[in-house]
Amino acid sequence: MDYVKLGNTGLDVSRICLGAMSFGDPKNWIHSWVLEEDESRTIIKRAIELGINFFDTANVYSLGRSEEILGKALKDFAKRDEVVLATKVHQKMFDGPNGQGLSRKAIMSQIDHSLQRLQTDYVDLYIIHRWDYNTPIEETMEALHDVVKSGKARYIGASAMYAHQFQKANNIAEKNGWTKFVSMQNHLNLIYREEEREMIPYCLDQNIALTPYSPLASGRLVKPFSETTLRRETDQAQRDKYDESAEKDRVVIQRVAEIAEKHHVSRVHVALAWLLQKENLAAPIIGATKLSHVETAVDAVNFHLTKEEVIYLEDPYIPHKIVGFS
Repeated sequence: MDYVKLGNTGLDVSRICLGAMSFGDPKNWIHSWVLEEDESRTIIKRAIELGINFFDTANVYSLGRSEEILGKALKDFAKRDEVVLATKVHQKMFDGPNGQGLSRKAIMSQIDHSLQRLQTDYVDLYIIHRWDYNTPIEETMEALHDVVKSGKARYIGASAMYAHQFQKANNIAEKNGWTKFVSMQNHLNLIYREEEREMIPYCLDQNIALTPYSPLASGRLVKPFSETTLRRETDQAQRDKYDESAEKDRVVIQRVAEIAEKHHVSRVHVALAWLLQKENLAAPIIGATKLSHVETAVDAVNFHLTKEEVIYLEDPYIPHKIVGFS
């Protein structure tokens, strides 16, 4: 496993981050394909054995159950100081007032709940899951700064928003001497590249780390076009992101398969290699429901594309509708 600094910090992270949305309770959340604890622990343990030290979850994943499973497994299989642990805040955790969002009340409450579920005193990276249109960004940034200064988080990051929002938040933090965001967990893969227009140039200018989610487009990049899965059939979020552009994306997917066949590697190798060659991209966040998913992703770190192959993969892309911010 290779390791890189997370943007302009001194924090070392593995080139692959294991996302924990796949771990939780299939009977108590919107995704019926998630794994329960025993299967999840097997994958987490294997990830650690392969050198992955970067793990990402969120309070909303299975309404806290993902954090519980991940926290217990990391406590059993790894040393806390060797692990980089990220979780998120914003999404709805309960009905009624103050059940979601980025108010000071929500942030201060949810960080404590997350730490309790994760069985740790701190997270390395505390991420706002989405932009909160109902809370002043000054309130959010000051609260996040106080979370860091209290020792409950080492760094803060953000996910899925417009570049002007992300820049505004960091500018406000800088103006007030508060903690700034060091990472952007954005939606990026070979069939969704809209982030290259504004968000990525800003992150490059400020040396902010990219840790993209959905690097395999929920599996669509790495499976035959006609193949279906339980996730594809039941995951409404996946359909919302990719169904409308499916025909546009077919050529890109075919080229991924072509290059994979040429090099006698999996399509996962090609899709991840395209991401890993991008400047400031620290680690794509991969989901896993099988051991092979983790093993293949780790092996892909050592696979590299030529400049000509990168161009060949990128050339058929056409603009897509912005998705993933809600």
